[in-house]
Amino acid sequence: MDHYSIALIPGDGIGVDVVREGTKVLNTVSELHGGISFDYKEFDWSCEYYAKHGRMMPEDGLEQLKDFDSIFLGAVGYPGVPDHVSLWGLLLPIRRQFEQYINLRPVRLLQGIQSPLAGKTSKDLDFIVIRENNEGEYSNIGGRIYEGTDADMAIQNSVFTRKGVERVLRYAFDLAQKQGKRKHVTAATKSNGINHTMPFWDEYVKKINQEYPDVTSNIVHIDALAAFFVSKPETMDIVVASNLFGDILTDLGAAIVGGLGIAPSANINPEKKYPSMFEPVHGSAPDIAGKGIANPLASIWCTSMMLDHLGHPESAKAIILAMEEVIQEKFVTPDLGGHATTEQVGNRICEKLKTRLK
Repeated sequence: MDHYSIALIPGDGIGVDVVREGTKVLNTVSELHGGISFDYKEFDWSCEYYAKHGRMMPEDGLEQLKDFDSIFLGAVGYPGVPDHVSLWGLLLPIRRQFEQYINLRPVRLLQGIQSPLAGKTSKDLDFIVIRENNEGEYSNIGGRIYEGTDADMAIQNSVFTRKGVERVLRYAFDLAQKQGKRKHVTAATKSNGINHTMPFWDEYVKKINQEYPDVTSNIVHIDALAAFFVSKPETMDIVVASNLFGDILTDLGAAIVGGLGIAPSANINPEKKYPSMFEPVHGSAPDIAGKGIANPLASIWCTSMMLDHLGHPESAKAIILAMEEVIQEKFVTPDLGGHATTEQVGNRICEKLKTRLK
């Protein structure tokens, strides 16, 4: 029996609604599989927690989380709490202290969803974006001086280290070698405009590629690559990018396969020294929280990614196939043109799983 401890951080808004359905799916897998079990501990860390305590999580929050096998997060953000406060107070400390240096985002058009790109099918839209998740353009180095004067100034420094760049690139090439459809890596750059960090990045793309002679690669400027996501996404296999570029590309990737409402993400510590964190990327949408209309598919897709990371690829695949069945039946929430509630979609996916994992 493989037993896993899961830290639940539902967070704000619809995070509570969708984590509930994702947990339901995990429990169904456990009941049907026989060899997997889960224990959960829920944490109330959120913007509401911040309003009460002046911080997004307790001082020993990371210590409380470090021994869990996985972290399942819903969404964070609420009006009145600036986004940089909620992000730097909860998500970024978890990603960095637990060395979740891989942000994994599938760009996959599920069966039953129509892409906004004319004529593109699920065969055309099926690739993976790997975003460096710990340093790069989101490094916390810089500051403000002369605030409130005509000389007001802000400085933000990017940090690219050999260790940080090599490990994310090596992960990308390794994934291309093992799972890539064409064994090809596309690396995002902007070395024609950013003349220190991006040539450094490009240099290591070429260096790491030498360790994988059976994998091809190309280096594409970020503006051209964004256009290629729209004009020729079928040419993509494994895409790797720095923190900022990966952030932008992954949201664009979500848009071309149906929107953020179905987009999952995984913050991975590949060595499993620390827990990895799985979260939908749609945000907290407080205006629809508790109304039963939030789309739980992204959260449920996160449970598939979690199971794959924990070493259960068949159960992970079964969840995706169950999701596609439900989508093709048009049994979806209003954002996808359906009339089902959040809970009903979760229940229907669990029913489909029972036929696949029985």
